[in-house]
Amino acid sequence: MSSPESLQRLIAGYVLGTLDSEEAKELEQLLIVDATIAARIAQMQKTLELAYAPPEVLPPARLRSAILAKAYAGPSADSLATPSAGYSSWRTWGKAIAVAAAALIAALGIANYRLWHALQTAQNETQATQAALAYSLQATAANNPATATVKVNPTTLEGTIAVQNLPPLPPGQTYVLWTVLQPNAPFTTDAKGAILTKAFQVDDRGSFSQTITMPEVYRQRNLVAKVAVTAEQAIAPQQHSGSPILISDL
Repeated sequence: MSSPESLQRLIAGYVLGTLDSEEAKELEQLLIVDATIAARIAQMQKTLELAYAPPEVLPPARLRSAILAKAYAGPSADSLATPSAGYSSWRTWGKAIAVAAAALIAALGIANYRLWHALQTAQNETQATQAALAYSLQATAANNPATATVKVNPTTLEGTIAVQNLPPLPPGQTYVLWTVLQPNAPFTTDAKGAILTKAFQVDDRGSFSQTITMPEVYRQRNLVAKVAVTAEQAIAPQQHSGSPILISDL
């Protein structure tokens, strides 16, 4: 996995058009793994466009008229009849530049097309996942009326949790919201493959709601297997010794 600095250089290289074929291939592979890179590329492209596209300023009316009159007058008959040495030199250099550009496009065309295709795919995936993720949690016991919903913005990682009808716990215990990952997901988890997401207490009516910051794994929805709530010891909720009381239906 590339370091943040290396990834930033690759993104900048793509936007500026300076990637070689190996770098283009590396960025293509990263886009396949993490579709959110496409959003970062789009943001950098937008920033570059703003930097090099300042607001237009109209010239004074007299200067504008003079420029237009000169442009419409066209070249003189003498200049058309006898091209200057500078003009001939420019034509020669123009041909050389065109040949060099064609050779460069031929050399990098395949790699750039593959990278462009990967970027388009990643951007489509990013747009598909930018909608809020929603998880509905139901009680594992048939006689338990408790429910919960968890919503996550995968771009900002802002989440909301809303719980209803969970009985208040005795002193020394706390409810814990867990994010359970798919096997072999590239994130640090406990022995049960879960990330401690939020410890909370319900009020006298069995309710709890709060906006919280969600783990980074929610940027890649396919890595989240379940969302669950357990009751744990308040002094060591990370031990994850309780069984699920509420669990999502994913």
